[in-house]
Amino acid sequence: ITHPADAPPHGGFRGYVADPDGHLWEIAWNPAWPMDAGGNVTFGT
Repeated sequence: ITHPADAPPHGGFRGYVADPDGHLWEIAWNPAWPMDAGGNVTFGT
């Protein structure tokens, strides 16, 4: 964990981790993001 989870001003939650090679990954969840039946998030149409 490189940055603890927080609640950004646009809603939801986010946190940051680094993999063994040092690449930074953001893990985010926002209740306003629509999900289809397969669990895929779509931004825009």
